[in-house]
Amino acid sequence: MSLHPSRLSRLSPGHVVLAVWLLACGNDAQPAAAPGEGPATAQDQARPSTDTVVRLGYQKIGPPFLLKQRAEGLIAQLEARGARPEWVEFQAGPPLLEAMRAGAVDIGYVGETPPVFAQSGGVPFVYVATDPPAPEAEAIVVPADSPIQTVAQLAGKRVAVNRGSNVHYLLVRALEREKLGLADIELVFLAPADARAAFDSGKVDAWVIWDPFLAAVELAGARILRDGKDLVDNHLFYVVRREFAEQHEDLVRVVLAEYERLSEWAGTHHEEAARILAASSGIAYEALLRAEQRHPSGLRPITPEVLARQQAIADTFHALDVIPRPIRTAEAFLPTVAYGSAP
Repeated sequence: MSLHPSRLSRLSPGHVVLAVWLLACGNDAQPAAAPGEGPATAQDQARPSTDTVVRLGYQKIGPPFLLKQRAEGLIAQLEARGARPEWVEFQAGPPLLEAMRAGAVDIGYVGETPPVFAQSGGVPFVYVATDPPAPEAEAIVVPADSPIQTVAQLAGKRVAVNRGSNVHYLLVRALEREKLGLADIELVFLAPADARAAFDSGKVDAWVIWDPFLAAVELAGARILRDGKDLVDNHLFYVVRREFAEQHEDLVRVVLAEYERLSEWAGTHHEEAARILAASSGIAYEALLRAEQRHPSGLRPITPEVLARQQAIADTFHALDVIPRPIRTAEAFLPTVAYGSAP
């Protein structure tokens, strides 16, 4: 599937104004001087070109979304290197990585399972950093009055999940713990917005979802049947289109440094971060606050242990015939571009 950036971008009026301002301030192509006018100023002549566009794929979670709202520092640093950012919004990780295949995204932020599907499908990306584990930030939920009290009681029930997402793996692990498999339930593959509508209308019996959608449905009365604790790590990964990583290591590091700075800030300013995110996401402040409070801050390096956990996910899905071929997750790692150092 090929996705054109013009169809993916969802710019608010405020961001359109920002884009116009960037073009006005960052374009080094000067018009020819009219008769009687002097040449361009030395400042204009020294302004670097902004020929390189850094396309940042994001979801309505975490530092990438926060950075979109607080981008002054990033814009200045990229402009100093002849580049400028563009933001592309996604509801989930799989379409973000598919857009990376098409060259419509350079740097993305996704859960632990989408990269496995993407690598199996030949998407050229590399892991560069990860968030700390957040197993309680994803869960299987049921309506408050549902008779379902255990994961084992999902047998024969309709369960909504976003195909290829981190919660797809959570569902597999939760069923395995009860000696069940995906064949024992009726899977309904839905994106978050459609899944919420199906859940609220009773068209599915359970929903497997991540924050902040999880927090929002909790506040609406849903009951957590099982979260990821003791089942999954629920890492969120920073991934980069391989060609971009090989050609623009400096730009990758600039972006990741800003992500780390904002992640650390959000970790000590939950309320303010939630207000910023709520103002532009359409998600309730209370839901975002809950999500922020249970998500650890900071960026961590890609270690052999992290790649081994990813390999376990890949092996599980290949054994279930969910991905078409075996993969080696270590092949999607470039040590020279990896960000951060071991704690």
